This record gives sequence, structure tokens and C-alpha cells, in this order.
Amino acid sequence: MTTAPLPNPSAVPGTPSTGISAFGRWMALVAALLGWLFDGAEMGLFSQVGRPAIQDLLGFGAQLDQPQKDAVALYFGIVLAMFLVGAATGGVLFGWLGDRIGRVRAMSLSVLTYAVFTGFCGFAQTPLQLAILRCIASLGMGGEWALGVALVMEVWPNRSRGLMAGLIGAAANVGYMLVGFIGLGLAAMLTGVGRTLLDWGLKKDLVDSLVAFGGWRLLMILGTTPALLTFFFRLFVPESEKWQHEQDRGTTSNWKAADLLGVLLGALGPALIVWVWSEDWSVTHPDSLFATNLKTVRFSSIGVGLVVATIGYTYPMLRFVQRLTRDSGNPQAWRPILGRMLLAALLAGIALLGTWASAQWAAKWAGELTASVPGSTAPQWTQIWSALGACVGTIVAALACDRFGRRITYFFLCVLSLSASLWFYVGNSAYDSKFLFSVFLLGATTASFYGWLPLYLPELFGTAVRATGQGFGFNFGRILAAIGALQAGVLTAMFPKGFDLIGVHVAGGLPAACSTMSLVYVLGLLVIWLAPETRGKPLPE
Repeated sequence: MTTAPLPNPSAVPGTPSTGISAFGRWMALVAALLGWLFDGAEMGLFSQVGRPAIQDLLGFGAQLDQPQKDAVALYFGIVLAMFLVGAATGGVLFGWLGDRIGRVRAMSLSVLTYAVFTGFCGFAQTPLQLAILRCIASLGMGGEWALGVALVMEVWPNRSRGLMAGLIGAAANVGYMLVGFIGLGLAAMLTGVGRTLLDWGLKKDLVDSLVAFGGWRLLMILGTTPALLTFFFRLFVPESEKWQHEQDRGTTSNWKAADLLGVLLGALGPALIVWVWSEDWSVTHPDSLFATNLKTVRFSSIGVGLVVATIGYTYPMLRFVQRLTRDSGNPQAWRPILGRMLLAALLAGIALLGTWASAQWAAKWAGELTASVPGSTAPQWTQIWSALGACVGTIVAALACDRFGRRITYFFLCVLSLSASLWFYVGNSAYDSKFLFSVFLLGATTASFYGWLPLYLPELFGTAVRATGQGFGFNFGRILAAIGALQAGVLTAMFPKGFDLIGVHVAGGLPAACSTMSLVYVLGLLVIWLAPETRGKPLPE
């Protein structure tokens, strides 16, 4: 895989690089950065209001007993997993649209999807409704990443790709950080907002519902704001000339809508995993096969689900390449492309699973450490410092790729991420300045891959299949992250008293679970050497 060249049916000698004006390039970058900023803000928002939202939808009061806490945790995991599954599906679906109808039009539809359905979340009446709406909203979020990366990398010159990739990763973390600041003054703001809504003539019952439980309904409704970006896209953002060249050649017509049935089939795979892992079979169906062989059934569902997802999500790409090359005399042209898609998925999956296994739990752990402190803002400050580190890490990682190479950079990012994760969860036992410094390093290292991935993944695929290929690669990793999110509770229960690691005691609960899952970076140290080195090479045509 490291030596065989990628068959590129779209390559045409003399293809122009780009004739887009400087204004057009900047508009494409601004539009993409705003989209990623809102993505990060929306993800950070739900990390803060998700549990209060489920608490509200289940009809629980402010104080929870242990069974109620377990119920909230269960549904939160389901909603989170459905979000990740939807994002994975959206990366393929909207990536397909981007290669078929153009980057800008597909990106407009993706932003509109996640904005509108995020707003609908504010009207959910049950946890299941919230999970479904979050899943649909995340379709657009997964698509926006793939399309924005493809557009920016195609309209900016090759020498700027490293900086652009760093800005891509930083933008989402800026949004994540802003939500942390909002959370610091959220209670005071909600009081003022409630009074304003009453002054506007809204009924008190409705206002109370909007601002209750952290104001999660109101904040979700305000999530429709990114819909305004769709008008910006259509008015000011130019289409990629590389994609327009493919359209002029007629290759884009080889994408067929019927192939999207494969994506629908593929989504059933991760949905199966979520269903099997989220259900408490020993309680709901104590005499069923699932309950009596629960561990075997659950781990078998992971294998079956990943196989179904892989077949379904790659089907549109394979059909496209087969049509494009049916008369080329090379009927096996799809094999190297499939190989790179799976390699991209594995590299992204390691990075995403590592993040969801470590940095994403930091704020919750800070809350646990300060549970006895009334009105503690530890979770918000933890989120802010983690996001600040992530902004630095993504830019540094992308620039390091241009300086040292793609493979060696990924290797050392794995080393640093593993070290930072273990130090954070093993070296802290209280919320203090050391905790905040270590969470800054944790965010900087684990999020650094989000500067590496938008630089490297577009370099694996030609223009005709770029949005779909990198959309599959990055977002398939979200399925692995969803599986990891479902394992947190399993590992927490497995090590209630913690364990000893090289003579150092790891505390039970989140430290034990997150330290264990962070070992996924060891796999990254090995897999990266299967990847081709693309430093100094132009973006494939």
C-alpha cells in the first residue's frame, strides 16, 4: 500500500490548477471555518446540557438517586452513540453529494440539515426523540467536515495546505471553547432571557420550560443560527474548479442515486451495535438469548456491525469507480482506492477513539472531583483549557507535517497523546492548577490529529472521489469512537477500585477506564507505517 500508486481515473494532463480569485479563496475559507466553528460549538453545547436535557425528558427532579443517575447515563450514552453514527453516515452521504452536485451546494445542504434538526431537538418530548433528532442533525455535521475540507484544499494552492489544515482543526475547538465561556455565565443569562421572553408576551409555562434544566431547549433552538450560512455559501463562495473540470468531463454523472441504498444498509450496522450495547437485557428480557449470553452477543455485534457498515458505506464509491473504469481495461482499479479508504478510516478511528476516550471525559471528571463544592465551575474551565490547548495543537501538528513529513508526525502525535492521557488521569487526584495545565496538554496532543487529518486525507484521493473518500475515512472513525463511548461504562465497572500500572496506582472510575482506552494510540504507532508519505506532493487531480 505504501508503494503502489493510486489509480486516478480523473487525472488529465494539463488540468489547470485553480483560477479562483483571492477573494473567492478567502470566502471559501471563511465559510468553512464558520461551519466548523458552529460544529464545535454544538458539540460542546451538548456536552454541557445533554445530561440535564435527558433528566428533564425523563421527568426527574433536580436531585437524583442512584437508579435515576444510571438511567440518565444510559440514555446519554445512547444519544451520544446515535450522534456519532449519524455523523459517520452523513460523511458518506454528503460526501457523495459533494462529488455528484458540487462542494458548495452539498455543503449548503449539510449546514442546513444540522442547523434545522438541532433546533428541532429543543422540541423533543422523550429521550428517544432527542436521539433520533440528534442523529439526523449529525448527518449534516459529518457531511460539512468532508465537504469543507475538500473545498478549501482544492481552491487554495499546495503551499498553503498545512496552514489551512491547522485552521480547520482550530476552528471547531474555538467553538468548543466559546461554549465553555458561555457556560460560566449561563445561569445568570437564562434569568435575563426568561424575563425578556415574558416581556415579549410568551406564556410563563412556556418560558419556564425553555429555561429549565440549564436552558437546554432554548439553546438547541438557537442552534438554527448556522442556517444563515447557507445564504452566505450560495452568494459568495465559488465552486471548486477542480470539481467543475470533472463535471465538464462528464465523470460526475457516474454517481448514481440508487447506490445510496448501500449507505442506508451500512447505517444499520452501527445502529445494531448501539441497540445491543445500550439495552439492559438482564432487566428487560431476562430469559432471552441476549441476556444469557450477553458478553458474547455484545462483542459479536461489534464485528457484524463493522462489516455491515464497511460494505454499505463503501458501496457507492466502488460502483462509481467500476462505472468510470469499465472501458479502461483495468477492472481492478477499485482495489487501491478501497485500500486507502480503509487505511484512512483506521488512522482517523485511532485519533477519534483516543479523543473520545480521554479529553471528552475530562470535564465530567472535573465535575466529580468538585462535586462537594457548591456552584463549582470546574467543568467549564476544564473545557476551556482543553479547547485552548486543542487550538494550539491542531495548528502546530499541521505545520509539523509540512516540516517533518506526514508519517513521522502522526507517530509522535500518538506518543505525545498517550503520554498526556496517562499523565492526566494517573497524575491528578484533585482539581487545581496542575489539573488545568495537564488538561491543556491533553487537549493539545489528542486534538492535534484534527490538524493532521484534514491535511493528509485529501492527499489520498483524486478530485472525482475526494469528498466521498475522505468523508468515509474521517467519519467511519466516528463509529469506532461510538463503540469506545459505549465501553466507558464497561471499563468503569471492570476496574471499580482501579489497578496498578508499572508500579503506579490508577484510581477506579473514569481514570481507570480512560487510561485503558488511551492505549489505542499504541496501534497508531504501528499502522502509520502502512500509509504512503505525501509530503511535498501536489494534491492529486
